[in-house]
Amino acid sequence: MLATRALLSKQTLAVLSRQPACFVHHGDYGNWGNTNIAVVFSGCGWWDGTDVHEGVYTMYHLSRNGARFQMFAPNQQQMNVMDHMRKQPASGENRNMIMESARFSHGQGMMQMQDLSKLDVNSFDAVIFPGGHGIIKNLSSFVKDGKDCKLHNDVERVLKDFHRSRKPIGLASMAPVLACRALPGIEVTMGYERDENTRWGNWPHTNMVQAVKSMGARHNVPYVDEKNKVVSTPSFMWDTEYHYHYIFDGIGNMVKHVMRMSTK
Repeated sequence: MLATRALLSKQTLAVLSRQPACFVHHGDYGNWGNTNIAVVFSGCGWWDGTDVHEGVYTMYHLSRNGARFQMFAPNQQQMNVMDHMRKQPASGENRNMIMESARFSHGQGMMQMQDLSKLDVNSFDAVIFPGGHGIIKNLSSFVKDGKDCKLHNDVERVLKDFHRSRKPIGLASMAPVLACRALPGIEVTMGYERDENTRWGNWPHTNMVQAVKSMGARHNVPYVDEKNKVVSTPSFMWDTEYHYHYIFDGIGNMVKHVMRMSTK
């Protein structure tokens, strides 16, 4: 018995010695390296690009659940640059979406962040769009045109390619606007349909719920559209200062469902 335990300990140590400690956990599905996810960014910052929390939470949960991922963003100027202290446009500033999105890369810059025009559906098992105002400013014209908005050409192509290929699409906060415009008839959630002010926060973007419904989408809380392989989470459609762990958990649930669907 002791000899067997000693042998198992040696075998375990031999395996661990060949990989960093952070790779030992293989996630809930145990499929490290077998799922490859594209993550699409629109800049860096809630008011003019991809929300920092949503982007980072997405990458954390993908890594924690054993997925590889590649980051993408359009190589174009963003609509405007916001002063996040004053919540106003910063005068005289212009920034490029891919350069701003590369702030999410850790020491790898352009080696990790790729031009969205290069995203090929055949190379990935699923795609995820974290939220932020870049969704309605940079990846679409929703902030100007509402339900009649136009999508960035590559965003529309990517959404239709993944849907046509029966590969999952993950959407956080404002991102369902993109999918509802490109893929009428899907089911999504953007949180509450009324702005219910409570001590936990409020829902200030409920007008967007009515917009996606007018695009032909069905709205439910919460929602996983098994038929169309679309998974959505409200995240920062909810304006809260107290419960960031709910946002974290919501992104985590979205990622897990995307990964589950990608293995079918």
